Amino acid sequence: MLTLSSKAIEMPASPIRKLVPYADAAKKRGVKVFHLNIGQPDIDSPECVMEAIRNVRLNNLAYTNSAGLESYRKGLAKYYNNLGIDVDFSQIMITTSGSEAVLFALSVICDADDEVIVMEPFYTNYRAFAIQNGVKLVPVSTKIDDGFQVPPMEEFDKYITPKTKAILICNPGNPTGTLYSKESLQKLGEIVKKHNIFLLSDEVYREFCYSDQPHFSAMQLGGLEQNVLLLDSVSKRYSMCGARIGCVVTKNKEVFDAMMKFAQARLCSPVVDQMAAEAALDTPESYFAAVKAEYIHRRDVMVEMLNKIPGVFTPKPMGAFYTIARLPVDDAEKFATWMLEEFNYNGETTMVAPAAGFYATAGTGTDEVRLAYVLNVEDIKHAIKCLEEGLKVYPGRKI
Repeated sequence: MLTLSSKAIEMPASPIRKLVPYADAAKKRGVKVFHLNIGQPDIDSPECVMEAIRNVRLNNLAYTNSAGLESYRKGLAKYYNNLGIDVDFSQIMITTSGSEAVLFALSVICDADDEVIVMEPFYTNYRAFAIQNGVKLVPVSTKIDDGFQVPPMEEFDKYITPKTKAILICNPGNPTGTLYSKESLQKLGEIVKKHNIFLLSDEVYREFCYSDQPHFSAMQLGGLEQNVLLLDSVSKRYSMCGARIGCVVTKNKEVFDAMMKFAQARLCSPVVDQMAAEAALDTPESYFAAVKAEYIHRRDVMVEMLNKIPGVFTPKPMGAFYTIARLPVDDAEKFATWMLEEFNYNGETTMVAPAAGFYATAGTGTDEVRLAYVLNVEDIKHAIKCLEEGLKVYPGRKI
């Protein structure tokens, strides 16, 4: 009998991308769609990256070391050292995207039916990666009304069982923009140490922190050298989403050696993309300063406009480039679909990501959406105006 695997059946459609057919149909009708649904920055990649790609001179695109180009890994080690993260290049595994970094981490530390604790809402693809590895995600809930702040650390003790292998965090957070304080991470480190489990820290949005305090990495936690796996990517930092280059950083040699077997099985990560990522290490600080200022401006405009709409609430995110908004609607997915299928304002409409897919607890987040402030300010103003006008006439609006 021709049947699909249970993994294939359980795998959810991406809440970020599953409405794309409706957006495509709207565009064919001549409607302009503002994409606030996906974290694809419109910021130019650094010139040093594009110059490196233009100047590639290779006669043969040969395999590289499965752990990645040594010169790139040495450059990355210097980058981390400059941030106060003490690491050697031999402790860095280059991966084909940050997604593969998460997959490798889960594959190496978890058996089927093991548990990994996450704070919800969480990056939706964590669920997909967990399903691929037969891992159960155990959610610790955070609330929009208190800005999705990290819950008291004693909450985590309630969810730890003999099957718990790790806590997985994203700092700053996708989809909420929550930024972990140094104190919160230190308390989390105490939980990890107490139960001797792994801490997987996704720090893809490190450069996008909007507080006066510098980003504090899980790799800077003392006494957890064997427990912490840092997951990273060039996608957001350098606006290189299409390059698909990430990495895992760990001082746990047993974990690294096990990951190497997985890396060898996929042979190597893309060579030219690694070369571009290595060139990105020469990006001047002025680039990051300008990008950070631009995102702060975009955030402030979006948050202010959203909170002026009757019935809408969003907290002020302190990192990344996302915010979650609660809408006065019966169902956010129905509303998002309706905005693409049936509504336009002056020939324009807005695409958002329904937030329920970012939660593991059933029935949660059904009146929330994630919005990415990755468009220029004028487009953001148009997009939120469309959202406001759509809410006025949406049949399922809650009064």
